[in-house]
Amino acid sequence: MIFRQLFDSVSGTYSYVLASRPGGEALILDPVLEKVDRYCQLLRELDLKLVKAVDTHLHADHVTGLGELRDRTHCMTVMGDQTKADVVAMRVADGDKVTIEGLSLDVMYTPGHTDDSYSYLMGDRVFTGDTLLIRGTGRTDFQNGSSRAQYDSIFNRLLKLPDETMVFPAHDYKGDTVSTIGEEKRYNPRLQVRSVDEYIELMANLKLPNPKMMDVAVPANMRVGLHQEELEKEGRALSAGEAIRILGRPDILLVDLRETNERAKHGMLEGALHTPYPSVEESLKPGGMLREVAAATGRRVVFFCAFGERSAMAVAAAKEAGLANTAHIAGGIDAWKKAGGPVVH
Repeated sequence: MIFRQLFDSVSGTYSYVLASRPGGEALILDPVLEKVDRYCQLLRELDLKLVKAVDTHLHADHVTGLGELRDRTHCMTVMGDQTKADVVAMRVADGDKVTIEGLSLDVMYTPGHTDDSYSYLMGDRVFTGDTLLIRGTGRTDFQNGSSRAQYDSIFNRLLKLPDETMVFPAHDYKGDTVSTIGEEKRYNPRLQVRSVDEYIELMANLKLPNPKMMDVAVPANMRVGLHQEELEKEGRALSAGEAIRILGRPDILLVDLRETNERAKHGMLEGALHTPYPSVEESLKPGGMLREVAAATGRRVVFFCAFGERSAMAVAAAKEAGLANTAHIAGGIDAWKKAGGPVVH
């Protein structure tokens, strides 16, 4: 397995690059905008294809690298269901899995630092975002933070993991790089409380100044969505209402870019072909399935996904591959359902 911990000294942020093998698919956790060049260089050096960029929560101390990485690598952006970010390609909830080739992360909803804080468990290690830090815990005094919720996330979720589970947080300000659940139970001063009320009192008396970047970072991190207006101007975006009206037409080929677990959870569209987004470029090449089907039938390919990000990128990829007769459903299955479109389970 490839595992790289990268550090941004300005914000004290750790980012993590994960892959099962050189030459394979990669995932990055909590990327920082100013470090995107460095990540891209590492991906090239290790011959990795970035397919997912994940933020554990909406950060207040740095601008996320999610949007920039998507624009440069065409990866999917991933955040939790509760995020205030305008558009991410994939939203996850407690109990879901985030997968890439050869690796799977279990999604744990661990609110408290913010109301959209998630941790990701991968075998012998857990990425705790800012919920549990090394010898500390994330502050709970803004972004709908809650000391009570954080106590529950830490004591009733994270600390129930095996003691030897390695803890990799999103931040550190003292130079520590890794800990374990057992170590934190024993030595983390904030966890030596006897009750939730004691924890709430402890957190209420920290009196911390706001992060220096907060006024810039939070608004910027809420606007990471891919701008889809260009496709509308080009006539390559269908509103959900328009898409509902063409459902079942023989000259249209609907292509679902979501992953199998998303389809199971949120429903499917009748007659749609399933081509998960990471394989779409291959499918559009000469000899690729989508290209061949489009050529043989003359049907217009209409891509859709969860919120319209992956499908917008697929339309761009199709155009680049010389397949002009494509469009996407703006807003994805989310907009489709809001417009009363039928789904099958």
